[in-house]
Amino acid sequence: MNSAEVWTNEAIISDVLGRAADLQIGSGKDGWGLSRWRQFVGSYDLPALPDPIFVVHIAGKPKVRTWERDGWSETSSIPGCATIVPAGRPTRWLVDGELDVVTLTLSSKELQGAPARDQFQRMRFAFTDPLGVALTRQVLGELYAPQTDERTVYVGALVNALKAHMLRGPMAAPGAAFPTSDFSAYRIHHIMNAILSHPEADHSLEAMAADAGLTPSHFCRVFKKATGITPHQYVMKARLDRAQELLGSSDLSIAAVAESLGFTSQSHFTRAFRQYAGQTPSGWRTTIQ
Repeated sequence: MNSAEVWTNEAIISDVLGRAADLQIGSGKDGWGLSRWRQFVGSYDLPALPDPIFVVHIAGKPKVRTWERDGWSETSSIPGCATIVPAGRPTRWLVDGELDVVTLTLSSKELQGAPARDQFQRMRFAFTDPLGVALTRQVLGELYAPQTDERTVYVGALVNALKAHMLRGPMAAPGAAFPTSDFSAYRIHHIMNAILSHPEADHSLEAMAADAGLTPSHFCRVFKKATGITPHQYVMKARLDRAQELLGSSDLSIAAVAESLGFTSQSHFTRAFRQYAGQTPSGWRTTIQ
């Protein structure tokens, strides 16, 4: 890109990642742009963007953090979370595992006079916005459907609905004004972060369901719909991810790692680890070190 051209949000992100978006619709001329980015791992310094951007964490490992004043954020973004990056603010990101996100650029001009203008003036990391996430997922699903005139009209309507949703300011509305079902996306998010923070804890189905205010069977259905796996599988995955970290960065014995992560025995840990990683804990440690 020569110096005479304008750097858009998408051009800046592409430059930082070293490749173009997997999928992109809209442009600066339209006042918005929607892009999908996948399969990048590492630490990234993103320069200040000319326009604010709405980011939806679609899939990938739930270990995305942003740099705060003196270190990486304690809160991590997980699939189903949304983030707002304001214009004019450089950001840093730590992506520990493959990531899949969709970004929606909103022209600064479109925000002028919008009720939600203030929420785009500051960083909002890993918050829950079920409607915004649902609309984004629906747009993405339609973009991979066969091309028809009807699909084009439908995608346009969905994008307009997503833009209207953001410009209206969903987070500014009082909770009572937004009808909810009998489960809270925030509670599910809270439980998932609790598991990631302390994978060694018991995390019984009954306790997690009670925390979410649901029956165990309903909680299982809601959790699997949100994450794609059962609560038990999510806990096991969190433990095995932490086990990989400990095996690569500490001198703890295999038995000590198994005990520290709540496994009933070393043999149980070894079987689970082999099924998850494709090799034994000792084999993994040798490979990593």
